[in-house]
Amino acid sequence: MKPASNLLNRREFVSQIGSGFGSVALAALLQEQGLLAAGATGTTTTHHRPRAKQVIQLFMLGGASQCDTFDYKPELQRRGGEKVNFTVTGGTQASAGPLLKSPWEWRQHGKCGRWVTNALPHLAGCVDDMAFLMAMNAPTSEHSAGQTMQTSGFVVPGFPTVGAWVSYALGKLTDNLPVFVALPDPVGLPWTGKAAWTNGFLPALHQGTMLNPAAENPVPDLFAPKSAGFVNAGSERDGLELLAKLNRARLQPGDSRLEARIASYELAARMQLAVPEVLDLHDETAATKQLYGFGDAKTEPLGRNCLIARRLVERGVRFVQLWCGSGLAGASGNWDNHGDITPGSDFEKMCVRSDKPIAGLLKDLKSRGLLDETIVLWTTEFGRTPYSQGTKGRDHNGNTFVSWMAGGGIKGGTTYGESDEFSFKAARNTTMCYDQHATLLHLLGFDHERLAFRHNGADRRLTDVHGHVIKEILA
Repeated sequence: MKPASNLLNRREFVSQIGSGFGSVALAALLQEQGLLAAGATGTTTTHHRPRAKQVIQLFMLGGASQCDTFDYKPELQRRGGEKVNFTVTGGTQASAGPLLKSPWEWRQHGKCGRWVTNALPHLAGCVDDMAFLMAMNAPTSEHSAGQTMQTSGFVVPGFPTVGAWVSYALGKLTDNLPVFVALPDPVGLPWTGKAAWTNGFLPALHQGTMLNPAAENPVPDLFAPKSAGFVNAGSERDGLELLAKLNRARLQPGDSRLEARIASYELAARMQLAVPEVLDLHDETAATKQLYGFGDAKTEPLGRNCLIARRLVERGVRFVQLWCGSGLAGASGNWDNHGDITPGSDFEKMCVRSDKPIAGLLKDLKSRGLLDETIVLWTTEFGRTPYSQGTKGRDHNGNTFVSWMAGGGIKGGTTYGESDEFSFKAARNTTMCYDQHATLLHLLGFDHERLAFRHNGADRRLTDVHGHVIKEILA
């Protein structure tokens, strides 16, 4: 037990900075000192040697069309306008319009020869660093359920998201920032709001912390509001001195929990210094900002978030969840392109606003040596139909879609899986989020079948009772 005078000195230190995030910091400190319930804190002891230590998850909200980005189908291009009878699981005939060939030009890129449309020219230049999963499948074609499935492995809410599991498994790399940070689209939150980065039944310290650079207060409650004029250095000092007296009066031998609470204010103070530093981009060069699309109103908002994602992993954040698309505006402002996927449409706008920033992120991580230890995961909740909805749009399609992974332990330029001749459903080497999550955990050093948390009498896993490591895309 440390002497009481040290407790007061700590408070004097904190009073110069301010308060905030006390409960989150306290939980982290209790975890460090082994004071949470047994089994609640996870472990930083990996099952095998990891290939990576951090993750950036890029979520294209709305259902990005595989037919107009990465899944080239000559038969679809050749037979556009024809009527085809599609069937779904169980043999029920699907109501379908005529085949809608992609209005975008397809070309092969990189040494691997990956087909990409000219809707994504910047990402096309990065294909040799990516591993494509061409036959992803989802059991739902509903937005909220699909988004929940890809982030947590379950179609129903309430289960921990991938970032929370990574936090639980690996813990922190830095004392100054959260383990798991969520960066929502500057336009707004995803379909399920802040539940998109929930800790579920894992301890609360594993919940993602939202950081919204587009907001007036990027981190809610980090600093006192401007209206709280009564909060100043003097008032905080008086309050903390009183708190010190009360704590000294209650401090009992071996009461390390109270000591942890006191130390939590130090962590809050460090975060108050660290977060503004992450958001201050003055030390970034003009060339770096240009790489992310700064200077263009179409690309700069998401480019800023991508650059901040790099700065977060650079400073020790384990998991960054970055959103492209908002669920607040129906089928606009995201990838839910029911009405039109032609040039000039919302589909093109989403491609333009994300293509250069995400390609810039990959290139920047690679040039700094960060890609070797950071997994980048690009995904969406489901795909789109190869037939038209209306005349120029595409409907939801959970039967097949495309995801890609890059970075630590991933073999760039590889492809796994294949959809049918029209990109309507997965045909060969089908994968689901379970397999992607199992592969991600494997690269972080964990056996997905052994990483579990006891909840309501069951040993729960991120991959539930499914999943296999996709060895074909590993370096």
